[in-house]
Amino acid sequence: MSHYLIVGASSGIGQKLATQLADNGDQVTATFNQHKPTTSHSNIQYHHLNVLDDAISLDFLPDELDGLVYCPGSINLKSFERIKPADFESDYKLQVVGAIKVLQLALPRLKKSKAASIVLFSTVAVQLGLPFHSQVATSKGAIEGLTRALAAEYAPTIRVNCIAPSLTDTPLAMSLLNNDQKREANALRHPLKRIGTPQDLANMATFLLSDKASWITGQILNVDGGMSSLKT
Repeated sequence: MSHYLIVGASSGIGQKLATQLADNGDQVTATFNQHKPTTSHSNIQYHHLNVLDDAISLDFLPDELDGLVYCPGSINLKSFERIKPADFESDYKLQVVGAIKVLQLALPRLKKSKAASIVLFSTVAVQLGLPFHSQVATSKGAIEGLTRALAAEYAPTIRVNCIAPSLTDTPLAMSLLNNDQKREANALRHPLKRIGTPQDLANMATFLLSDKASWITGQILNVDGGMSSLKT
């Protein structure tokens, strides 16, 4: 039985991942910011955490941690000319600085594990290049660089990988999927002709946390319905 920390597990991918790991018999410490999910699962313990606070604490964690997944993110699609520098800073604080805070506090616990794994999230827009994605691609590009740097620094004791999804059916993407026409149009942009689900991403994260991925580190793994590499 392993113990994992899922940051940002109140909805979407994080919540699905927490449930999947718990159903597999693992212990999960999950965090939320605004709304605590209602769950009766004995293997999940929720704690409040706002990664934007100047000082955060992870004192609720056990002494040893086998894996960490950082899920907080945002999707603000605007033309570059309409985005203020402060908007870029806000995104960076949530998606990059927040991850750094959590990772630095959790590292002593991860180092005690025999096979620790860290999973971060990027976006297909970093490697593919999409209009109106400059804000999210800037922050997630930093996450991809952080992934590779940490994977090199902490090998061979801690594996670090990053998942780069395309559009996924989560509350975060609600404005892009709030009617049938938008859903169909976005589905057709993907070679597999559908939108990603939280389960698709949770499956990959579960794999990367497990011993089945014990020879994988420093990778950016596209889970995107083929968008990043195929033209159909």
